[in-house]
Amino acid sequence: MATADPTSQTVTIKPPNFGLATFRITGMSPLVIHRFSAKTKNQMKQKMETGKAASSKKNREAKLTDDLYEEARYRHADGWDGFNAAAIRAAMISACRLVGFKMTLAKLSVFVEADGVDATEPQIPLIRIIGEPVKQEDMARVETGQPYVTVRAAYHSWKAVVRIRFDADQFTMQDVANLMQRVGMQVGIGEGRPDSKNSAGMGWGLFRLEESK
Repeated sequence: MATADPTSQTVTIKPPNFGLATFRITGMSPLVIHRFSAKTKNQMKQKMETGKAASSKKNREAKLTDDLYEEARYRHADGWDGFNAAAIRAAMISACRLVGFKMTLAKLSVFVEADGVDATEPQIPLIRIIGEPVKQEDMARVETGQPYVTVRAAYHSWKAVVRIRFDADQFTMQDVANLMQRVGMQVGIGEGRPDSKNSAGMGWGLFRLEESK
């Protein structure tokens, strides 16, 4: 029986070759954040576990807008505000459509290094927002067309430091920088971004690159 010679092997798969790029970004328009309410999640969980459907005749529960504003924010245990790090990754993948790069390859090639995790849902990675939030109240419509007031957290003067880990066999450092510029100028992050799935957006969540390394 023939045996393989361990000293002579043909290697066709290269080992992972990753680089790390750090970008300082500055908002050009408000960053509006609206996380899914933990209270709503609990209500949905209770309905799922009890098997009872929601009653259409049930009176709507009173809600304080200050409470809704607080529920809309992502908070780290140390007290700072953040946004979901996955937003940057999803935006970079989406921006690949603009330059003809395969989104399926981008999914395997760019990753975001988080600054921390959410205090109440540690499965959510966060990028720290440098800036102070304000309560923003806007008119919106549900799928049935009925109007309602949506309360969200908005950061009108904001910055962040974003660290991107990328496959250096797929992208150069300049590729990643150019992709981030397209995210900041054309895709956006958060609510009301130009790349919103439900509308043409409000022009929110845009940013520019200050420097990269």
